[in-house]
Amino acid sequence: MMMAVALVSFASLLLELALTRLFSVVLFYHFAFFAISIALLGLGAGGVFAHVRRGWLAQFDIRDLGGSLCLLNAIVILIALEVVLHTPVSLDVTGWNFGKLTIIYLVAAVPFFLTGLLFSVLFARSSDLISNLYGADLAGGAAACLAVVPLLNLVGAPNSLLAASLAMCGAAGIWSAKIKWRTASLAVAAAFALLMAANHSGRLIDVVYAKGVLRDPQWVEFAKWNAISRIEVNNQEGARYIVIDADATSAIMGVDPAHWDVDQPNNPTPTNTGLPEKPAVNWKKGLMSSAPALANVLRPQGDFAIIGPGGGVDVLRAVANGSPSVTGIEINPIIINDVMRGKYAGHSHHLYDLPQVHIHIQDGRSYVRNAKEKYDVVQMTLVDTWASTAAGAFALSENNLYTVEAFREYFDHLKPDGMIAITRWEFKQPREALRVVSQAMEALHQNGVADCRQNFIVVADGGLNEDGRPVLVMARKSPFTTAEYTAVAQHVRDNPNLIWLNPPAEFAGATTLPPAAAAFRQLIESNDPWTFAKTYAYNVSPVNDNAPFFFFTLKTSYVLRNILNGTGHGMDWRINLGIVVLGMLLIISLVAVLAFLILPLAFRKQTGALPKKAALFYFVAVGFGYILVEISLIQRFVLFLGHPTYALTVVVFLLLLSSGAGSVVARRWVSDSAGIRRTMALILILIMVYLVFLPRLLSAAVGMEFAVKLLISGALLAPLGFLMGMPFPTGLRLVGTVEWAWALNAAASVLGSVLAIVIAIHFGLLITLACAAGAYAVAALLSLTWEHSLRVP
Repeated sequence: MMMAVALVSFASLLLELALTRLFSVVLFYHFAFFAISIALLGLGAGGVFAHVRRGWLAQFDIRDLGGSLCLLNAIVILIALEVVLHTPVSLDVTGWNFGKLTIIYLVAAVPFFLTGLLFSVLFARSSDLISNLYGADLAGGAAACLAVVPLLNLVGAPNSLLAASLAMCGAAGIWSAKIKWRTASLAVAAAFALLMAANHSGRLIDVVYAKGVLRDPQWVEFAKWNAISRIEVNNQEGARYIVIDADATSAIMGVDPAHWDVDQPNNPTPTNTGLPEKPAVNWKKGLMSSAPALANVLRPQGDFAIIGPGGGVDVLRAVANGSPSVTGIEINPIIINDVMRGKYAGHSHHLYDLPQVHIHIQDGRSYVRNAKEKYDVVQMTLVDTWASTAAGAFALSENNLYTVEAFREYFDHLKPDGMIAITRWEFKQPREALRVVSQAMEALHQNGVADCRQNFIVVADGGLNEDGRPVLVMARKSPFTTAEYTAVAQHVRDNPNLIWLNPPAEFAGATTLPPAAAAFRQLIESNDPWTFAKTYAYNVSPVNDNAPFFFFTLKTSYVLRNILNGTGHGMDWRINLGIVVLGMLLIISLVAVLAFLILPLAFRKQTGALPKKAALFYFVAVGFGYILVEISLIQRFVLFLGHPTYALTVVVFLLLLSSGAGSVVARRWVSDSAGIRRTMALILILIMVYLVFLPRLLSAAVGMEFAVKLLISGALLAPLGFLMGMPFPTGLRLVGTVEWAWALNAAASVLGSVLAIVIAIHFGLLITLACAAGAYAVAALLSLTWEHSLRVP
């Protein structure tokens, strides 16, 4: 039985984790958070159904029920996969779009509903084994955390969902007591194994709609999944583009850097396509006319560190301009090994194999922090994570590359006259590149530069509009020189598409600056990002590692006004859609919790005594506490482990495994409400220790080897997870109605998973963790009222 429970839990958590990857590609990265909310809702709803239909379910033997539910679940997972892949959801905030999103939400919740139903019935009938069953449940989930990264790397997200179906079939075979059910389970398992093998190339079951748009497979020359993202290479009339999660793009330049200043073929089109040959172009003129090229103008032969080089445009510019050393730090191995050094090495003229180019597959910030070299330029051009975790609608926006602490590290790794060169997408009313200026200004202040008004050069690549244009921000530890200003002015004159947004008075001339320039000039002249941000229309105040929401710039009133007036459009709207998604998630979650968890129990005629409200609210508090701890720690470990996917899998694995161990020993160690309060006290002490020491400890150890960081993660997380595994199963043993407790705990987890992000955005990760401590303190206080309402088995 324990093996069957572990296997069902393995399949369910594997499904949840794989859905985060799939949602990031098929929907938008904001919606990746749906997976955790869907899972918790389904599990809770299954518990409610088990309670409401207790009499009807009593006729089924637990083994027959387990086998049939697992077999049904395997098939339902496939149906849910097809619904997700074939339901287009766009960015438009309309009732029709909201309805399609709700359909995905509910259909994807069905597999978790079946798991919740099975576990609720099992736990209710086996109250003497609750601690062991809960331990097996958490152990299976921990195993899924270990398996998800290798599975995503080997077979991709759709096949990982099929692997969850295969695991469900295995659980069905273990549960089934009858030969015919075991035979059926093996037959369905074989069918799923064959389907996975046939779909290894992704041609049978793969992305159909992405971001609401029907995909054109004729463009796709190469596609591969891993735990970080889905990478495509599209051929658009001979031009090759790397496409990350069906959204972010990076051009692969078919240009020989040794001859870029003479006419070369314009990404020659194969003759068998029937397309006309494009005229030859001078790539130097084209590549040097963009805003990021100004870093090469000022440091043509400097040492470059390029974070997120992608298809190599910045690398090509640096090499072609004579840089003797170009260090590229790219987090996704597919881009380096399979694309730039693999299938498209010839197309890129083996750019990443040149002797002066040094490519490292690692998180950019971790590499820079650990580097011993100093650079003339640290460059990031439109770099985003574009990956999802189950940590929230702002999974991407929690980008640790853009915090004040990150900028301080970039400045620390510059030569005396070095500079950072960061390009962000900017809009008619600035906020992203403007926040880069705020970040750099605050970092310079913290590094001892009191007056940095002459330390910035900001150049736009064209006129700013609601769809945005690239804007380059260059910043130094010392003021830019007159010679550098002169070089920038000359380059802008030679390239009329470029607009210098903050020219010194002597270089402004008679040029009329666009309205957007005023914001940059006012911020830089103020030399005070905090005071400027208070009165500015958008939130452009500096962000730090405690609340790394760099892209969260919209104010709630602006979002509501756009929704009511129907004026939210373009890239501007899309980048800040996360706040809308959080609101939508909260509404859907509230309605779903009421419809599927609370109301069915509230209006059902009770056949026995209902536990006191204090007992029920205890499970609400425990649910809030656990999910707040889990999400805040996932966020906190993103920087430490180097990527959201690694943080998700490592933190959830360690918490589940240690919580499972805690639940097993809880029956011997915690036998009454006094024992619960002692456990809560230890949990509170550990959380308080984390609040004080965890940020500094992780910051000090972030440059260590990955294996060492895993050991540190285990030492930090296992004790807290061990203790947090005790309150829930102990409460189930001590309270009569298991289904009520299960449902309310799930409801609190659903809502808490959304609220955790809301708290983190507005108050930071430390406050989120402090709120978790508050929830556990409330649970401890509620247990004081149990003395005369508990039944001890």
